[in-house]
Amino acid sequence: MRQRTVFTCSNCDSQYPKWSGRCLSCGKWNTLIEQQISVSSGTNTAAQSVKPSRLSEVASDPRLRIATGIDELDAILGGPQSPGAVAGSLMLLGGDPGIGKSTLALQAALAFSSRGMGVLYISGEESLPQIRMRADRLGSAESGLQVLAATDLDIVVATLESSRPKFAVIDSIQTMFSESSQGVAGGVGQVSNACNRIMQAIKRVDCATLIIGHVTKDGNLAGPRLLEHMVDVVMYLEGDRSLPYRILRCTKNRFGPTDEVGVFDMQEAGMRAVTDPSAFFLSERTSRKPGDAVGCTIEGTRPLLLEIQALTAKTQFTNPKRTASGMDFNRLQLITAVLQQRLRFKLYEFDVFASVAGGYRISEPGCDAAIAMAIVSSFTDVPIPDDALIIGELGLAGDIRKVSLLDRRLREAQKMGFKRILVPAASVASLRSGGVRSSSSVVPVADLQQAAKILLKK
Repeated sequence: MRQRTVFTCSNCDSQYPKWSGRCLSCGKWNTLIEQQISVSSGTNTAAQSVKPSRLSEVASDPRLRIATGIDELDAILGGPQSPGAVAGSLMLLGGDPGIGKSTLALQAALAFSSRGMGVLYISGEESLPQIRMRADRLGSAESGLQVLAATDLDIVVATLESSRPKFAVIDSIQTMFSESSQGVAGGVGQVSNACNRIMQAIKRVDCATLIIGHVTKDGNLAGPRLLEHMVDVVMYLEGDRSLPYRILRCTKNRFGPTDEVGVFDMQEAGMRAVTDPSAFFLSERTSRKPGDAVGCTIEGTRPLLLEIQALTAKTQFTNPKRTASGMDFNRLQLITAVLQQRLRFKLYEFDVFASVAGGYRISEPGCDAAIAMAIVSSFTDVPIPDDALIIGELGLAGDIRKVSLLDRRLREAQKMGFKRILVPAASVASLRSGGVRSSSSVVPVADLQQAAKILLKK
């Protein structure tokens, strides 16, 4: 074996023989980091072939899943049909500093430990007394949870293999360091080596492991992109620290659905799972005020009802202002342009402010019509009825277009007591039979003009 110097991009893992200011693969600046790698000088003549197994002969064991006891986390890891973490899986949890990653991980570890399972919590950032203080705050300090404060990767791997826990937490992967790898702790080489060795160790002892990762200022996981490829599950904990709720979003899952979300309420005693997110986000809604509408978005397979607020005010400047909170700015620009052109509203004379109440961020177009009607309501100063909700994507011609999973959105809206649910006219015929409890509450609309006539009757 011989050592060779390469420069690895921390964003896309591309490698180059010499340093340059910009990565040619992803275009990022100042991301090339020097790394020493071992290169084999020949072939291994002692290697022997191994007979592969037939897939049909491999036994499927449903007992491989172990539930954490936190419903929202279990649903993300395995879905509603098979909740829980898979034994021997490696899960990565990322998020901004102070968002609650360590709190959620410790809650999961304590939940496992309370059921008599062997659990090991390894912290590279906190001392044992500090972990005990957080456990006291969570009200579970007397559990049999095993804790270890260490940053030496060799000690961590040896402890995992000797104690053989059923569940382990490593907080965080960027603090792990080994003398056998080049670079400083948190660097590309150290993080790659730590993740690879931990993965090999937990596969040998069949231990489900949650590792916590730091994120950059752009919101991406710090370290090499290889980190996300190596693990089985990637989750992000999101939310505004000034607000009580947190969103746990899954972006990769080898053993379950992706794009699932879990909603938590951050309290002094830890994370509380929110089983009814729609009621949670609509809890502060007041009745009948102009500029207020309710829409329904889909996160994974879960429908969420959200309050959309809009305000139009006569501008004092040549160029009117557009401000979007909780939604894409370009989407708001498109919606105001459609309203100006199709409904002949003189929005070029008005500042337009639109916000999703509660700080949630919409990522799909199913709330376009609700945003548009909130702006229309504010502009005309006519409130939308409390029992009305609108679903649909907005086309450039002012038409209200189909959305995915309409039957689930309708069931959620009816469960929350909405009596008039405006839906795209083209989608009504395609609803699955039995998906909607009553057709009397469903009002098909073809475009914004028709929706405005129904919702804004004085």
